[in-house]
Amino acid sequence: MNAPRLSLLALALSTALPALAQEAPAAKDRSQLETVVITAERRAENIKDVPNAVAKISGEKLDVLASGGQDLRFLSGRVPSLNIESSFGRAFPRFYLRGYGNTDFRLNASQPVSVIVDDVVQENPILKGFPIFDTAAVEVVAGPQGTLFGRNTPAGVVKFDSVKPSQRQDGYASVTLGNYGTVNVEGAANLPLSGDWSARISAQSQRRSDWVDNTAAGAVTPKTEGHRDTAVRAQVLYEPHKQFSALANVHVRDLEGSPRLFRANAIKRGTNDLADGFQDDKVAFGGVNEQTLKQTGGSLRLKWSLPGVNLYSITGGEHVKPLSRGDIDGGVAGAPGIPFQSETGSSMAGHAQWTQEVRLESNTDGPMSWQAGVYAFDEKYTIDNITYNVTTHVANDHIYTHQTNKAWAAFGSVNYAVSPSLKLRAGLRYTSDKKDLSTTHSGSGAFNTSTGTTAATDDGKWSGDLSATFKLDESTNLYARFANGFRASSMQNASAFAGQSQAGAESVNSYEVGFKSELLKRTLRLSGSLFTYTVKDLQLTAVGGSSNATRLLNAKKATGNGAELTLEALITPDVMVTFGGSLNNTKIKDAALGVPPGGSLNTAPFGQPAVFPTVRDPIVNGSALVDGNPLPNAPKWTYNLTARWSIPLASGDEVYVYTDWAYRSKVNFFLYESTEFTGKSLTEGGVRVGYLWGNGKYEVAGFARNVTNQVRVTGAIDFNNLTGFINDPRTYGVQFKAMF
Repeated sequence: MNAPRLSLLALALSTALPALAQEAPAAKDRSQLETVVITAERRAENIKDVPNAVAKISGEKLDVLASGGQDLRFLSGRVPSLNIESSFGRAFPRFYLRGYGNTDFRLNASQPVSVIVDDVVQENPILKGFPIFDTAAVEVVAGPQGTLFGRNTPAGVVKFDSVKPSQRQDGYASVTLGNYGTVNVEGAANLPLSGDWSARISAQSQRRSDWVDNTAAGAVTPKTEGHRDTAVRAQVLYEPHKQFSALANVHVRDLEGSPRLFRANAIKRGTNDLADGFQDDKVAFGGVNEQTLKQTGGSLRLKWSLPGVNLYSITGGEHVKPLSRGDIDGGVAGAPGIPFQSETGSSMAGHAQWTQEVRLESNTDGPMSWQAGVYAFDEKYTIDNITYNVTTHVANDHIYTHQTNKAWAAFGSVNYAVSPSLKLRAGLRYTSDKKDLSTTHSGSGAFNTSTGTTAATDDGKWSGDLSATFKLDESTNLYARFANGFRASSMQNASAFAGQSQAGAESVNSYEVGFKSELLKRTLRLSGSLFTYTVKDLQLTAVGGSSNATRLLNAKKATGNGAELTLEALITPDVMVTFGGSLNNTKIKDAALGVPPGGSLNTAPFGQPAVFPTVRDPIVNGSALVDGNPLPNAPKWTYNLTARWSIPLASGDEVYVYTDWAYRSKVNFFLYESTEFTGKSLTEGGVRVGYLWGNGKYEVAGFARNVTNQVRVTGAIDFNNLTGFINDPRTYGVQFKAMF
């Protein structure tokens, strides 16, 4: 860990922790499940009363899942229908809900799942990877959410809420040591200030050593796959009286490490097995593998409680500067499928995102409540796509993409209680979205300008939703919901292999029915939903292929349907079990849509021994027809299970055993189907054994993640060799945590 990162973290914790008075955590009622309060509709509500599929992860469960030090991809599969993957590693997560997402890996990619952190939209995918620490809750809301949340939410919202400052003197510190040189340090503290002011400072530092050896002769990157990731958040709350509050948030992140490691010929030809002799801790490639990211941001949330109405103003700003550089072919020249080495990178300069929301909500009693507001978004940046000389490893070609995006929206919703048993909700939104893009070139490489070097989009769209909640009895609510969503057009830069491409705006119609119950004296919580959706003009990304070009396109239509179930059961006061499952059927519907599969179907380019995938789709004029294929990275089945067994001791201390498991069925990596690029089903489990003492203030635990060490190909590069990347192997360690 370098000195600036360590000093920053040490300063944050040393300033905060000594001032804290030691207070015991409040005792929990073990006779029934805790009430789950969410803010999926921008108000604090019991999860049972929300007419939508919503899941929440918080408290101990969130701590356990994060204990291995993995980035936020540890949430994948932990609630029904949520999948998260990345070809960038820790820096660029891609989210999918009910199979609906986007595989585009470029820095101006658009995603249909919106990520909201402390009420601020994180639009650029690089922003969406900010680490999870001192987090009160993660909420996952499926289906279009545009009438309440800003920016591109046709698939749903993943919402992160930090623990807020208060006048309490409390906090925590945690240290984790694990294999692969893992060291994770985390802490937070409330700092009651004079008068009406309070503050909270939170910090996290995660480190892992390079654990993969590069066996290539003369390797310039002899070891890889390590990281050093530090983040700090400071919040100040001013609350002079109940009618006004101001919450300021400043956060920074500094990441240095490895991008996703591409492994040439990792997949055995004719199967989706790992290649014979595959070793997860060894690789051979000739280029440089490095990744850095610096992020700063802040927000100001103001609230006025006026007669009959609450007024909110939320202002947010984000700046991020990433660089990700890697050996894209994943091997050395002359190996099967590698006629020449390819070392590329991408960075972003001048990035700035500004958002402003002003929202009114009613605060009176009565059958009707409402919300209304306006939202503004402004983002600009320059992307530098870099090609390096594979002999000197010096950049020799740059393609610069300059993009601006300005958008605004007006939205509103009304809730009306027709009777004590029936509540109706309706929402409406209008969105205007404009983008401008230009491309310039500097260097000696080829540059394709066949479709021009500038482009622009201008979209405007109405969207809305209708829902009803019916109280069947005191324990069970039924609901039905229709929602329409919208995602603005997308553009991508020209490259050495292809001109600029553009995908027009997409829209989705979603229908959902479900139930939510609290049974057996609130020791059993059960909910389920059935849903179907149709996306018109779905934006897709054709990645790689025989032309090695990545381009945007629209499918005429795509459909999805399925079911979800969640369960929480307090078997005894000392045994708690949770379960979640989902079925998702997705399908591309466009009889004319074809994409070129990897490599050439007939000849090996450059006379080298190429290794091509076994394509299962019909081939017409060199393109694989994808009509009827599932959406990429959309597993049909997902399951998750947790179980906690508490063993109270006579001394008042506690020993516990906690296990968690997540399963997803096979996935298709690309738009076309092939034997090799179909990811196998994946089951990952964790085990944790801990001891709590001092009335719950202190904890020591041992843990293992991916305890069965199941290693799978979880993504691939589609060109001339069967290059793939894998999930993390088994990790284990010990953790000490103290609460103050």
